[in-house]
Amino acid sequence: MSATLALTLVTAACGTADASNPDGSTFTLGYFPNLTHAPAFVGVEDGTLDDALGEHVDLETQTFNGGPDAINALFSGEIDAAFLGPNPAVNGWHQSEGEALQIISGAATQGTGLVVRDDIETVDDLPGSTLATPQLGGTQDVALRWFAEERGWDVDTAGGGAISVMPRENPETLDAYRNGDIDGAWLPEPHLSMLLEEDDSHLLVHEPDLWPETDGQYVTTNLVVGQEYLNQYPDTVQDFLRGHVETVDGINDDPERARETANAHLDDISGGRLEDEQADAAIENITFTVDPAGPSLETGAERAAEIDLLEPVDLNGIYALDPLNDVLAEEGREPVDGLEG
Repeated sequence: MSATLALTLVTAACGTADASNPDGSTFTLGYFPNLTHAPAFVGVEDGTLDDALGEHVDLETQTFNGGPDAINALFSGEIDAAFLGPNPAVNGWHQSEGEALQIISGAATQGTGLVVRDDIETVDDLPGSTLATPQLGGTQDVALRWFAEERGWDVDTAGGGAISVMPRENPETLDAYRNGDIDGAWLPEPHLSMLLEEDDSHLLVHEPDLWPETDGQYVTTNLVVGQEYLNQYPDTVQDFLRGHVETVDGINDDPERARETANAHLDDISGGRLEDEQADAAIENITFTVDPAGPSLETGAERAAEIDLLEPVDLNGIYALDPLNDVLAEEGREPVDGLEG
């Protein structure tokens, strides 16, 4: 089943957020237990995002394993906004015919790649292997399937083909690797660094190398908001963006403090924290930025279409960056661009 089909069942629910939050007194944010979502970890944990919303709007949160689940929650009105990978954001835009969501900021670029067993020495050794991704149709899933397609390898969504791609939740991937059920995985941080710590593993594909047209920069996490919420409560969205900009700046200004705060939050939401060395390696592998890296979003959508996980889609209008640029202008900073420049 394609990733686009996985979203079809919930598109009819678009626009129901108003029923669960009629007065705008809550702002419900979704995010994943990945360090590419560290702006959510840090901003929630240290109270920056809650403070930015003010005393009349309560911040609530939900966590998800992958993008398609978060998109479904956004469609059904369970959440108002989400930190989200590019492919699920594009899928949600496409399936709702441009009516359900918009990207209002970047959050992170880079921080992903393919880790495999040491006996898979080169890319040419991959055929016959079993590899994991976080979720069918998610950003890393598309990256791996496109990588295989570029090499002429047939890969299907049922786990067949030259390589077997078996989506599974990130917390299960390390155990599956140790048990010999998989030979590697295309992962985001911190799971990438965690798998690299296994004695018989190495990084086979450093994903920035696959993006020469953008000098190695590609979006891994954007901040999206439901269009209905944005239209009804633009001031709340802009307040949240002030907190988001402050959080991203804080991560870049003090990575050590960010690591401690993110690790504490990861412990809260997953029941486990990273070793300091793991967290440092993961954060160093990610660029945190409010710039949405628009050109890479378009390229990613084209790649998803090439592997039949998305129909060709017109992304004109997917960005709503005026609220963010207003916040940046308040601080005398340069605006960011989407696709239109």
